[in-house]
Amino acid sequence: MGNSTFSTPNPVLFGAGTTAQTGERLSQLGCKKVLVVYDEGIKAAGIVDKVIGFIEASGIEVVCFGDVVADVPDYSVNKAAVFAIEAGVDSIVAVGGGSSIDTAKAVRIMLSNPPPISNYYSRPGKPPDADMATLKPLIVLPTTSGTGSEVSPGGVIIDTSNNVKEHFQCPITLGIIDPELTLAMPASVTVITAFDALGHAIEAVTSAEPNMFSELIGLKAISLIAENLPIVIKDGNNLDARSGMHLAATMATMSILGPFCNIPHDMGLVLGMEHGMPHGVAVSVALPEALKFIAPAIPNTLRKVSEALGASVSADASPDEIGSAVAQAVANLMLLSGLPSIKQYVSSKDELLASVPKIMASQDFHFSPRPASEDDIRGILSRAYDNAHA
Repeated sequence: MGNSTFSTPNPVLFGAGTTAQTGERLSQLGCKKVLVVYDEGIKAAGIVDKVIGFIEASGIEVVCFGDVVADVPDYSVNKAAVFAIEAGVDSIVAVGGGSSIDTAKAVRIMLSNPPPISNYYSRPGKPPDADMATLKPLIVLPTTSGTGSEVSPGGVIIDTSNNVKEHFQCPITLGIIDPELTLAMPASVTVITAFDALGHAIEAVTSAEPNMFSELIGLKAISLIAENLPIVIKDGNNLDARSGMHLAATMATMSILGPFCNIPHDMGLVLGMEHGMPHGVAVSVALPEALKFIAPAIPNTLRKVSEALGASVSADASPDEIGSAVAQAVANLMLLSGLPSIKQYVSSKDELLASVPKIMASQDFHFSPRPASEDDIRGILSRAYDNAHA
């Protein structure tokens, strides 16, 4: 495997009930006036008021931004930043899924660096212009077990003028990972976000630039999801299973901090934009077929993934047989959990394949363990559509 390095971008506090420490942690950072960022669904679930109560109990003033938009557009974060600047806040707390956390990260950048967020997109050959030394404290409390934004060193924003997703760099100060906050998560959101996490872990382990630390963390994340997702689908109030899923999501994102994602996420970033798919669906629709495709290049690694998923592979199985076994295990988990099918978003195979040129224009599949041509990507998507349930 060669040399391996590993680093985590920020500290995390994990455990049921850790939300109660939010105010205390802000006080330790010297915060006096905090912006709490969330969406309407989290507010309706009663989670926001709970967090605000803990903050105010520490004598800290609270200002709220509750207009977070899913698949965060640039105009939304620019609006939030202007609001935060005018309010004079000295810190930020994000409560919610990846959209709330990405919004808060963008606001953090613009609290001490001039808006708009487009100034800070991470494009090839363009170093980030933001002064990271001046950033105000940001604490995030994820309510979904998927994106792992609480340990990722940046965020994703939709550039609405070009209808593309752009990345920007922004670390956080502390992630408070409280499984109790996920008890209110609907089954549909549970499933979609879980497959985003599963993709992170599988793609980290199968990367063309493997890392022994990432492999250990990624394989554990895979096994936690395989073990706990069927449980939380049946009983969303099972705190032990919710804890397993929340830990898995955090570990899965930690595992990609180096190896990065490959074919499924590379394609999914375009498919989600083109066909209006939720991110967790978009990055999963071709996951089984992508695993079959890369099997000849890394059969021994996929054997480990198969074991983590709880699927048995015979000792003398060929690379193609190993790939088929792993793909079937993933497909079975998709069917069992009720992950939406690609056919719910795309009406025909031709419509799906029409996205291939845009995929090829935006991705080079650098982290795929097997080189992927345009014909390869077309074949993966074609088979994924053929094998998808109606």
